[in-house]
Amino acid sequence: MRLLRIGLFTDVYFPSKNGVSTSVYLLWRELRKMGHEAWIIAPEWPGTESEEGIVRVQSVPYPFFEDYRLGLPNARLLPTRFEVVHSHVPFTLGLWALSLAQRWRVPHVSTFHTHYEKYAHYVPGLAFLDRHTHIIPRLARAFYNRVDLVITPTHPVKELVERYRIERPVRIIPTGIDLELLASAPRPDPCPWPEGRRRVLTVSRLGKEKSLDVAMEAFARVAEEQDAHWAIVGEGPEEESLKSLAAELGVADRVTFTGAVPYQEIGGYYRTAEVFLFASETETQGLVLWEAQAMGLPVVAVAAGGVIESVVEGVGGRLAPPGDVEGLAGALRRLLSDPEEHRRLSEGARRFAEKRSAPRIAEEMVAAYLEAEAISRSEPKKLFFGFPTLKDEEPPL
Repeated sequence: MRLLRIGLFTDVYFPSKNGVSTSVYLLWRELRKMGHEAWIIAPEWPGTESEEGIVRVQSVPYPFFEDYRLGLPNARLLPTRFEVVHSHVPFTLGLWALSLAQRWRVPHVSTFHTHYEKYAHYVPGLAFLDRHTHIIPRLARAFYNRVDLVITPTHPVKELVERYRIERPVRIIPTGIDLELLASAPRPDPCPWPEGRRRVLTVSRLGKEKSLDVAMEAFARVAEEQDAHWAIVGEGPEEESLKSLAAELGVADRVTFTGAVPYQEIGGYYRTAEVFLFASETETQGLVLWEAQAMGLPVVAVAAGGVIESVVEGVGGRLAPPGDVEGLAGALRRLLSDPEEHRRLSEGARRFAEKRSAPRIAEEMVAAYLEAEAISRSEPKKLFFGFPTLKDEEPPL
């Protein structure tokens, strides 16, 4: 096997806890296990210590999103000249990756992780601007049409890339999951579920795009009949409004907000819970859904976006239409009251999720790097990164 020098450029990384951070970390770790010289290039965070294989560039806070920092490129910090450049977010460090790949004439692979329009509310005025100019797909097209190969985690994201009229080759490679780390994580201490209560879990960023208000209303309906308690693991700007909603619905004493939990400990929460509740409609792959199922935890979620490929109805969980509070409540109620249904879905969830081991996914990614290398050799590089026009162009479908 040929070993490569690989640079993973990401504007989002730990201690920011989200699917992109986890995806980059697991890929980097498995590439190194395979013998490749893999490096992560990410923004520095106050208080973070230096780690082998991770280059932290100077950064500044992003004023509208407390969990994000803008990395400032600095070529003097690069440890080597990479043979493959892999970008993960098309912002400051993603643009730097694009520039380096063009300058060095090496293949550039980029992962299209998420549906960016769903996050437009974090940039003041962007949602309004996008409604009238379709600026987000235009910017995405300007970036991704200048890479050699685009990676998407699921078929719905591939379809989104096609709707954006991104014309580069696309390969579907999901994020791997760390089965060993999840299985070896300690049980939560203190336990967020009171003794004797049915244990419902959600692991999520507490943002508007995650539709936790819908999940809250569904849980409140079930809590009227079941002695259930809901642990919400994560942090974000909607925490206080969700606590207020829990009080309005009369379930404040049935919901525990744990805050952020280190990734090395999250497996203990999955293994201790009985049902995983998830109402987000913006997921590109729903990494937490795969992790939960890998630990035998049945899922109740909405049938939208990447969730459709992450949970098979009647195999590892139950799906409800987007926004259907009673549908979510009914599925949750059934799993908590029917032991045979719970046992069957728990076994099915584990079998389904084991296909997503991190080593297997890393092997697929290396094959994609070699494919991108062949594409790079056969096609001239597009050296000019033009700003997208706002007129004289048909908007995406």
